[in-house]
Amino acid sequence: MNVEHLKLFVRIAALHNISQAGKELGLSAAVSSAHMNKLEEGLGVRLLHRTTRQVSLTEEGRSFLPYAHDVLTGIETARAAVGAGKVTPQGRLRVTAPASFGRMHLIPALKDFLEKYPQLDIDLRLSDSILDMVEGGFDVAIRDAELNDSSLIARKLARDTRILVASPDFVAQHGEPESPEQLAHFAAVTLTGLENWHFKTDKGVQTLRIKSRLGTDNGEAVRDAAVSGLGITISSLWCCYQQIKSGELVQVLSDYPLASNTSIWAVYPSSRLLAPKVRAFIDYFSGYFGEDPYWES
Repeated sequence: MNVEHLKLFVRIAALHNISQAGKELGLSAAVSSAHMNKLEEGLGVRLLHRTTRQVSLTEEGRSFLPYAHDVLTGIETARAAVGAGKVTPQGRLRVTAPASFGRMHLIPALKDFLEKYPQLDIDLRLSDSILDMVEGGFDVAIRDAELNDSSLIARKLARDTRILVASPDFVAQHGEPESPEQLAHFAAVTLTGLENWHFKTDKGVQTLRIKSRLGTDNGEAVRDAAVSGLGITISSLWCCYQQIKSGELVQVLSDYPLASNTSIWAVYPSSRLLAPKVRAFIDYFSGYFGEDPYWES
């Protein structure tokens, strides 16, 4: 089985385009198509559905994709082992991350990271949707969540402290709630999927369904809506720490902390075959954020 054919197949699975995938690898559309034909002939199955507009994976192609990833990662890991740790992380590292966190905290750190590893290139996809790692061909995913998927390996990069915030003008005009129950009498802004707010109380965790006048699917938009005085909202400190420091936002209901087990995680499909470029990325950002990330200082 030709390794270059596998590389091409993995990129086609991510891009859904044979010509574009081939171009990334320095191949013409004709050569790329021929490589895929040879791979399919060797396996005795069709891996791709081809149309004039799009390429998609067949059922066999979806089944084969994680094994192709494992083979390529295994080869890179084996080369690193033979090099006795002297192999420099290299190649293209594909990363997916939440849009706001990536823009605010990954992008500013990438200059030093890429200077440290000059043979690495990064394909960073920022999306607030959870993208499938295998189908998307990602080496690592940054997740701001409570992880429940046992099929993935995760390493914690940083704490994710969430608090309730509002603008000083909103508090001056409307006051602030003295207990979670009083939130029903205040305007609120909610992040899509986080309409239930969970509080730690003396009687245990209290859950409230929040009715909001504004809901949106972007954390920065929720934060900015609170800055504009539209209501009380939940925000991660990594998202609102600058507004807290500047006085644009203040914490409310501080005596009732939110019950949340979320953290910033680096997620990858396999711990057995951890490529040097993936290890370099995870180690760098684990040290960059540290046990006390700068947004909580």
